[in-house]
Amino acid sequence: MIAASSSSGGAAGAVIFVVYLAIIVLVIAGLWKVFTKAGQQGWAAIIPILNTLVILKVVKRPLWWIILFLIPCVSFVAWIIVAIDLAKAYGRGTGFAIGLILLGPIFILILGFGSSEYQLEPEPLF
Repeated sequence: MIAASSSSGGAAGAVIFVVYLAIIVLVIAGLWKVFTKAGQQGWAAIIPILNTLVILKVVKRPLWWIILFLIPCVSFVAWIIVAIDLAKAYGRGTGFAIGLILLGPIFILILGFGSSEYQLEPEPLF
């Protein structure tokens, strides 16, 4: 009986891992499309710190804001501001920004693969 419970735990862990991996791939694909719509390099979605720098560039925030994301409570407030700016950059409203904050992976996919167009003037990455 002990062996049966441990193998079912391993199977559940494998399913959770596959679902987690699928969500990561979908978020990367959504970010890739968001970046290319903004005139940035899509492959930057794969590199962890660089993708945050590109998001800051897309929303026209200074790159030193990356430091704000390293401070625990400040990072939450900074992400809210960036999410609102990202929604506005694609012609979306505050409701969409709230969606980005609460259900980020889903709303990144909607932003990337939806009909939203980038509203601001694109700039080179560096």
